[in-house]
Amino acid sequence: MWNQAYRKNDVETGARPLYPMMLESPELRWAFIRKIYSIIAIQLLATIAVAATVVTVRPISHFFVSSGAGLALYIVLIITPFIVLCPLYYYHQKHPVNYILLGIFTISLAFAVGLTCAFTSGKVILESVILTSVVVVSLTLYTFWAARRGHDFNFLGPFLFGAIMVLMVFALIQILFPLGKISVMIYGCLASIIFCGYIIYDTDNLIKRYSYDEYIWAAVSLYLDIINLFLSLLTVFRAADS
Repeated sequence: MWNQAYRKNDVETGARPLYPMMLESPELRWAFIRKIYSIIAIQLLATIAVAATVVTVRPISHFFVSSGAGLALYIVLIITPFIVLCPLYYYHQKHPVNYILLGIFTISLAFAVGLTCAFTSGKVILESVILTSVVVVSLTLYTFWAARRGHDFNFLGPFLFGAIMVLMVFALIQILFPLGKISVMIYGCLASIIFCGYIIYDTDNLIKRYSYDEYIWAAVSLYLDIINLFLSLLTVFRAADS
C-alpha cells in the first residue's frame, strides 16, 4: 500500500492512505466517505426545501405563532428530533427503518429551522448561509489535509463535551434570566466556535474511526454540526442586526 506510486489524480481512487499507518483499504474508506456526504447533501437539500417553504408561505409561520394548536405543534416539532434520536441510535444499522427514522428526524428539524428563519430578515439568513458554507468547506478540507499529515483530533472529544454542557447551561440561564443583546451575541459566538470544533472532530472520526455500518450515525453527527453552526451564526447576525 505504501509502495504504490502517487499521482495527483489518484487521491479519490484511494492510491494513497488517508492518514499514516492506515491499515484498511483506502478505496473502501473513500466509498464510505462519499456515501456519508451523499446522505448529508440530501438532508441539507430537504432542509433547505422545507425551511424555504415555511419562510415564503407566510400562513404557515402565522399559524404557528397565532394559535394554541400552532404553538403546541411547534413544541412537538422542537422535541421530535431529540425523541427520534433514541430509536435512530438503536436502529441505525437496520435497513430500511434507519432511513425512515432519518427522514422523520431531518424533516422535523427542517421545520424548526424554517420557523426560526421565518422571523429573521433575508439579509441575516443569507449572511449565515454564506458563512456556514465557507466554514464547513474550509474545515472539512483542513481536516482531510491534517489527517493526511498525521494529525489526530480525537483529543477534542472531552473538551467539546464539556463545552457543550457549558453552552446548554448558558442557554438555560439566558432563557430564565435574559441578559441582553451582548449576552446573546456572546452565546452565538461561543456556540459557533464549539460547533466548528465538532465539525473537525466528527470529520476526523469519519476518516478514521466510524465503521462502515455506522453511515447513518456519522451522517447525523455531521448534519447536526452544520445545522447548529448555521443557527449559531444566525443568532449572532440577528443580534447584531437588531
